[in-house]
Amino acid sequence: MLRNRSRKPASQHRGSDEKPREQGTRQGNMPPLGELKEIFERIRQETGHSPDIIIREVELKDASTEISLAAAVVFLNGLSNEKSINHFVMESLMKFKPDEEVISDKRRLMESLLKHSLSFGEAIIENEWNDLILALLSGDTVVLIEGCDQVLIIGTQGGEWRSVTEPSSQLVVRGPKDSFVESIGTNISLIRRRIKNPDLWLESMKIGSVTHTHVAIMYLEGVVDKQLVKEIKRRLKDIQIDGVLESAYIEEFIQDATFTPFPTVFNTERPDVAAGNLLEGKVVLLVDGTPFVLVLPTVFAQFFQSPEDYAQRSDISLLMRLIRYISFIILLLGPSVYIALTTFHYEMIPSLLLVNFMAQREGVPFPAFIEAMLMEITFEILREAGVRMPRAIGQTVSIVGALILGQAVVEAGIITPIMVIVVALTGIASFAIPAYNLSIAGRLFRFYFMVLGGMFGFYGITLGLIALVAHMNSLRSFGVPYLSPISPFVLQSQKDIIFRFPMWMQKSPDQSGNKQEKIRVAEEVLPQRKDSGSDHNPAKP
Repeated sequence: MLRNRSRKPASQHRGSDEKPREQGTRQGNMPPLGELKEIFERIRQETGHSPDIIIREVELKDASTEISLAAAVVFLNGLSNEKSINHFVMESLMKFKPDEEVISDKRRLMESLLKHSLSFGEAIIENEWNDLILALLSGDTVVLIEGCDQVLIIGTQGGEWRSVTEPSSQLVVRGPKDSFVESIGTNISLIRRRIKNPDLWLESMKIGSVTHTHVAIMYLEGVVDKQLVKEIKRRLKDIQIDGVLESAYIEEFIQDATFTPFPTVFNTERPDVAAGNLLEGKVVLLVDGTPFVLVLPTVFAQFFQSPEDYAQRSDISLLMRLIRYISFIILLLGPSVYIALTTFHYEMIPSLLLVNFMAQREGVPFPAFIEAMLMEITFEILREAGVRMPRAIGQTVSIVGALILGQAVVEAGIITPIMVIVVALTGIASFAIPAYNLSIAGRLFRFYFMVLGGMFGFYGITLGLIALVAHMNSLRSFGVPYLSPISPFVLQSQKDIIFRFPMWMQKSPDQSGNKQEKIRVAEEVLPQRKDSGSDHNPAKP
């Protein structure tokens, strides 16, 4: 794994929103002028003489005097679009016929080449060595001219990318079927197709002293809280890490609360979900190389909302959301309630059912708590094995293994049949929650409540619920209370929490004129992190 090191902040790298690319801060980093071979040799040395670095030398000739000047095209095979390079770069250079006056002035020659010869949309003049190397390793094409202290960088990024397909983890019956991919450019375009508005602003920066990963921030100007955007950019610039390979790397650095199983940053692979959150005044964070984008800030109720809620009628959506909330309660308290009932609170069980329970427990050597622990741990092992196994056999093995194992332990007299039913119902309930990371948090707290139920019965479960709610109420996501708009209670925001009111009843913040509809970030809370002892940045040397 990559280790965190004390290096300069990402905002000092090219692509930061503080300075444009054209304005370099370090000059004179090119090799001595007049010798392209020295530049070629330095490129090869810094890239370890990599064979996929392609250097194509050409000559620029004056049509009348036959005066020529050496030039070169450098690109990385596999990351660059070779068809674009051949058609728009190489052909343009071959046809370019500068006169003697232009050839004598190298900077004028570079500008003439940029403005009058190259038929390519994205091109820029640079004069820093680090920008040259970074552009080359990003898939851009670099044009060098002998004797010139500037280079021309052309945006020819290409290579193979996964095509836009159906989401793998957030499926819906009715709704859009496209999902984000690993290309940040494609992901930005998927959002812009849905929000065709000039107020949709995009800012980008590079994070990672080794990987220089492209990270983009998208928000709706005029809808988003400017203090929120400012705080997000501050936290991103404070990140010091060698590389960012997934959006989870960013999530761990910028979240308010670190020591909590509950996710305080929402992630999605659906462009429609990202667009919907942008319309609500939230910020979307896109990371190159991953199909999962981050949505900031986040509240607890957001994890129970599915894109299909807005593709169905409001009454159907209400039923589906209630089922999700009930499933989460079953996931948390199902085994613990059974343990408490059969261990401490027999009087709460109907007589006929109690007789049935006692008959099943005859010959079972373990108490209910040990039974539940054995079955829950076994179920988690089967779940994890089903995920890691090859897709062709994973599902079959997990289902057959669960059936055979459940029947075997019952026949062997180790586990009661009712315990198998309770554990199976708990496992099914965990799959009904749309957000997988919230389901993991519920599975962790399930063991916490099982211990409390086995030790103190319903009294322990009640105290555990009070502690859980108090913990959730203390969480913040960029200053926004995690349980809002339930705690603190905001009446106008209840239209899309547990109930989903019809669309014509849900007015946007600007239409309703209600200030509470917008996401407001408390200035006194934003600069603070809940679990950091001193400063905001958790990365230490």
